[in-house]
Amino acid sequence: MLGQFVLNLFIAALWFLLKDDPQADFSTFVAGFLVGIVILYAMHRFFGTRFYLQRVEKIIKLILIFIRELILSSMSVLRYVLSPKLNITPGIFTYETKLEGDWQITALALLLTLTPGSVVMEVSEKGNLFYIHAMDLEEAKDSIVRSIGKFEQAILEVTRND
Repeated sequence: MLGQFVLNLFIAALWFLLKDDPQADFSTFVAGFLVGIVILYAMHRFFGTRFYLQRVEKIIKLILIFIRELILSSMSVLRYVLSPKLNITPGIFTYETKLEGDWQITALALLLTLTPGSVVMEVSEKGNLFYIHAMDLEEAKDSIVRSIGKFEQAILEVTRND
């Protein structure tokens, strides 16, 4: 991915330098970058990896999923805070993940901890089992498990190497 991006920057720089225009500016560089994207997309199968903008798209998708879950869980926590009677049942549950590797497990744990209403308390030695504290176990467990599934799928798409 990084090699393709550097090659794209190189193509853009060549485009900028070889353009026979005394008024060359940043738009000329951007045009060269876009030409580089087209060239790299046409040739990406020869690199043996997927096109680098596909991974960027998956990263943006993961960020958007996190923002959506952050807003939904913040509204849920706000509803509990503003209610006159605190009617919650906090608790701890376990979740077995299909993610492998330190980066994937750490990313999932951080995304869950940053989402209000849940905290990853511990990860097992193998890294496949999360101990999660939920603010309202009866009501929020299903939504937390749903968001974990979304996060897992998005992390797998970002880290897939094909």
